[in-house]
This record gives sequence, structure tokens and C-alpha cells, in this order.
Amino acid sequence: MQSTKTWTTFDWWPPVGWWPDAARDLLEGGPTSSATFALPPAASSVHSARSFTSGALAAWGLTELVDNMELVVSELATNALRHGLALGGVPPAVQMSLVRRGRLVTCAFTDPGPSVPVLRYAGPLDVGGLGLHIVDTLSLRWGWSALSPKGKIVWAVLS
Repeated sequence: MQSTKTWTTFDWWPPVGWWPDAARDLLEGGPTSSATFALPPAASSVHSARSFTSGALAAWGLTELVDNMELVVSELATNALRHGLALGGVPPAVQMSLVRRGRLVTCAFTDPGPSVPVLRYAGPLDVGGLGLHIVDTLSLRWGWSALSPKGKIVWAVLS
């Protein structure tokens, strides 16, 4: 699902109250906070993103979200690093943010790549291709928006 708003990178480093337009109906009261992390183009970045996520959720007192959020973060980080940085030359880092709104947490990844996430149906003999199904199953909602002048942000909301 794509939002009709085009975000810029300046919009994305979130003000405390940021929430994706396509998930505004999920807003609830409670504390709001955010944490950001840069993932360099390295194989160890997915593990680092998972560790960053579990640490942030523990600090926010939301340890019940750790297992599911780590799976979602792994899938979105892998996609951003694999598909969002396939540009040639020295790629920039993928940016990851966690935004808490009450008991809801959005994880979001920005990357400069032109490819868009597609929920595809892998065949029984296909290797891979089920990552967005995991995201879709574990999240209340997920989506993506184009970034101006290039790239995208892919996000998922968990509770």
C-alpha cells in the first residue's frame, strides 16, 4: 500500500509525533519517542538492527514486542540492503527508525533505491520471497512511500 504523501528525508527524521498517514487510524494516546540508526552496507547490519531494536524496545518497556519486531526488522533491513542499495559505486547507509506511540511501534527504513516492495507469492520450490509475508502477518499495517528526490521509506506498525 502506498501513501499519497511524498515524504522527503527532512520529513522523515521524525518529529516526536510522526506517524505514517496510512496508519493514522491506529493512533492512541500514551508516550511518544523515537530512535534512529544507520545501517552500513555490510552483512552484519541486519544483526545490528535487531540488537538496536531489542535494546530500544526494552528501554521503552515493550519487551513483549521484541520477538515479532526483530523478525520484521530483519526482513525490512535485508530488503533495504539487498534491493535499496543496488546502485553501483559507494552506497550510502540505510536509515532505520523506530517510532513509539503508546503501545504501538513503527519501524521504518529509508534507502535511495528506486525499487518498490512487492508482496509476491513464491512458488513451493522458490528460495526466499516470503519476507513481506512475514511483515504482513506480524504487523497491524505496513506500507511504503516515495522519498523526494529519490528513494523510499518502508514501514510497519506493531502492537
